[in-house]
Amino acid sequence: MSEEKKEEKAISRRKYLGAVAGLGVAAAVGWGLAGYLASKPKAPTIEKTVTITKTATPTVPTTPAKLTKFKLGVQGPMTGPAAYAGKDFMNAYKLALEERGGQIAGIPVELVPIDCESDPEKAVKAYERAIMVEGIHAGACGWHSSVHLALMDVWAAHKFPHIAHFGAARTILEKFRSNPEYYKWTMAKWWPIPEKLVIGYIETIFRAIEKGIITPKTKKVSIYVEDTDWGRSAGKAFEEGFKKKGWEVASFDVAPLDETEHVPMLTKIKGLDPDVLAVTWTGAAPVTSLIKQTREVGLRSIIIADGLGWITGWYEMAGKASDYVLDMIPQWTTPKAKAFVEKFKAKYGYEPSPSTGGLAYDNALFAFAVIEEVLKRTGGVWDQHAKELVVDIVRKEHFAFKDGILMETYQEDPNDPPDLIVGEHYYIFPVIQYFDGKGKIIWPPAWAEAEFTPPPWFK
Repeated sequence: MSEEKKEEKAISRRKYLGAVAGLGVAAAVGWGLAGYLASKPKAPTIEKTVTITKTATPTVPTTPAKLTKFKLGVQGPMTGPAAYAGKDFMNAYKLALEERGGQIAGIPVELVPIDCESDPEKAVKAYERAIMVEGIHAGACGWHSSVHLALMDVWAAHKFPHIAHFGAARTILEKFRSNPEYYKWTMAKWWPIPEKLVIGYIETIFRAIEKGIITPKTKKVSIYVEDTDWGRSAGKAFEEGFKKKGWEVASFDVAPLDETEHVPMLTKIKGLDPDVLAVTWTGAAPVTSLIKQTREVGLRSIIIADGLGWITGWYEMAGKASDYVLDMIPQWTTPKAKAFVEKFKAKYGYEPSPSTGGLAYDNALFAFAVIEEVLKRTGGVWDQHAKELVVDIVRKEHFAFKDGILMETYQEDPNDPPDLIVGEHYYIFPVIQYFDGKGKIIWPPAWAEAEFTPPPWFK
C-alpha cells in the first residue's frame, strides 16, 4: 500500500472515530456510573444473598422475539445543496410503502430519514444516531459517493446492512476490494461506476463524426466537475474515454460542490477551444448556473452535462441555455413508469426526476423485497443472523429483481460487487439531447428517437 493510501485510510478512520465520539461521550456517562456502582464494596448481607441466588436459580435461554415494527433508515441529503434528491427519495419510499399497506411480511414499517446534508462527517453522526438511538434495523438508499465511502466504516463497525446506496465513484469499489469481508455490508450499489456509463456519451459523439453530422475542430475535450469523489471519478472516466479515441484533454478542473460562479473557469476553457466540454454537478444551483454561463461567455463547444436532469425543476432554472445539451438519465418509457409518475404527481403535486424519484422508487421496491425474504425465513425475527442473511441473499444467492419501473433487472454483479450488472436487459441509461426542457433519446441506436443535432455555434 502506498504512503498516500495509508494516509487516506488513516484519515478516514480518524474522521470516523471523531464523528462518533460525541455519541460515545453520552453513552460513557451512563456506563461510567454503572461501573462505579458495580465496583463499590458489597455489604456482607448482599454477598450472602448473591451466593444463595447463584445456587438456586438456573439460567434460562432466551428466544428472540418477533418484531412488532420494522424501522428502515432512508439515507440521503434531506437538506443542503442536493435536498431535491432527498425529497424525491422520501416521497418515493413513502409511496412504495403505502402501496403495500405500510407493511413488510405483515410487520408495520416506519421509515426513518437519515440526513447527510451533503456532508460525509454529518452523515456519519446521523447514521450512528439512527442505529444507536433510533434503533433502525437496516438502511437503504443514499446519494453522494463521498457519503457512501464514509458510511462504509459505520456499517462495517456495526455489522449493519445497508441496501442499494446510489454513491457511484470508483473509490467505493476500491475500498470494498481492500477488504471484501469487512466491507460486505454495502450491497447492490444503485449507480454503477462512471466508466461503465459514460461510454454512451463518447459513442454518441463519435457516431455523429462517422455519419458526417459534425466535424471536430481541435479534437480536444475539457473536463470541469464538482470537487467530490463522484465528480473526480466521472471526470477521470471522461478523460480515459476520450484519450482512448485519440483526443487531447485540454483541461481538467474541479470546483466546490456549491460553486455557482463559473464565468472565470468557462472563460479559460473558451480560450482552449475544446470540441467538447464535459461537466457533472449534483447540486441544482451549481449545474444550472453553469449551463447558463456557458452561453454568457460564448462557449462554442458541445456540452455534456451529466446529471442535469437529476434535478426536479431543472428547466425552470437553466432555461433555453440547456438546448442542445447532452445528458444520460433514465426515461419514463414503460407503462408502469408512466403510471408511477401520475400517482406521484397526484400525491405530491410535482413531477419527480427519473434519476431520483424513479430510481428511488425501484430502490424501495428492491429493499422491501430483500427484507421481506429475510423476515419470511426468520419468522419475523431480526437479529444478527437476519442481518447476515440480507448480505447472503443479495450477494451469494444473486438476488435478481425484475419488478421495477425503469430497469428490466436489478442484480448485483457477481464479478464486480457491489456494482449492479450493466447492459441490455439490466442497468442502462440512454443518452438524451435537450430541447425546450424535453429530452430525446439519441443513443443507443436501437432506442433512438432522433439523431444528434449539432448546436448552431459549433462551427
